[in-house]
Amino acid sequence: MIPIRRGIRSGQGVIIIAMACIFAVMGAPSRALAQHVVLVVNGEIITDYDVAQRTKFNALSTHKTPSRQEVIEELIDEKLKVQIARRYKLDITDNDVDSSYSDMAQRMHLSPDQLTQTLAQNGIDAKTLKARVRADLSWQYIIRGKFQSSLQVSEKSVLDQIATEKKGDGGDDVGYDYTLRPILFVVPRGNTALQESRRKDAEMLRSRFTDCNAGLSFARSLRDVAVREPITKNSSDLVPALRQILDKTELGHLTPPETTAQGIELFALCEKKETKSETPEKRQAREKIFSQQFQAKAKNYLRELRRQAMIERKSDVTDGAADQSKPPRPVVRRER
Repeated sequence: MIPIRRGIRSGQGVIIIAMACIFAVMGAPSRALAQHVVLVVNGEIITDYDVAQRTKFNALSTHKTPSRQEVIEELIDEKLKVQIARRYKLDITDNDVDSSYSDMAQRMHLSPDQLTQTLAQNGIDAKTLKARVRADLSWQYIIRGKFQSSLQVSEKSVLDQIATEKKGDGGDDVGYDYTLRPILFVVPRGNTALQESRRKDAEMLRSRFTDCNAGLSFARSLRDVAVREPITKNSSDLVPALRQILDKTELGHLTPPETTAQGIELFALCEKKETKSETPEKRQAREKIFSQQFQAKAKNYLRELRRQAMIERKSDVTDGAADQSKPPRPVVRRER
């Protein structure tokens, strides 16, 4: 049986400990509470932490430190882009953002975790980059959807663009449709010793391969070799380096072997047809015209959104160090 006095003291101890925890939590300067609100854009805040994070990211990615005002204007634009997407009930999911984030890492020859670590080493939260990705994805869908009809590029516009860029130097732009048969020498992942051996086998096949019919039949007879279904690629779909490889490959022969995640892969060039319907030059001209039209529509629409926006500046502080002795005077403005 616990003495009554002892029970009272125990109860007081519990209360004292609980109160101490509460005061400790209240006294701890959480990052969210400590952040200074710089702007409110249509009811959504931008903090000095947001500005500092984006400044670090831009400095890292461009090797040039942007001004504070440049960063603030960029963050305002992103808020407006995400808000208009939400107004149109355009749902950019976390999976969409993570997928783009992963693609970005892959282009830098990194895994998503490695990209996150690289950012962290420079004092940047991955959420900063992901917020920018979300805004960009939202904006792409909004502009393409809202101005779909006016973003169509006519064949005449493409030909006029090509003629302008050629400046009368003549010459016909010719493209090709390539019919390829992928041949894979299978190598288990991580088996580097076998990989080198299989590369030699692939080179041997390449030296003997002079005709698709006979060559593909022979390749099928080889052990752990997969001959896949034919694929057709237009030269406009290929990067210049791949076009050069195919242009140097004789019809009925194999391209140089390449190392892939599945093993060693070659391509048999089984057909090559000349075409003028779609060429690399046309693709480049079409993309250039589309980009110009897209940027013009996006710029005008963003200017319109800024005119309609309620942007409230919470203080005139420019270095993030607010004068706590005086309450900040809010400044509400609309863009002109």
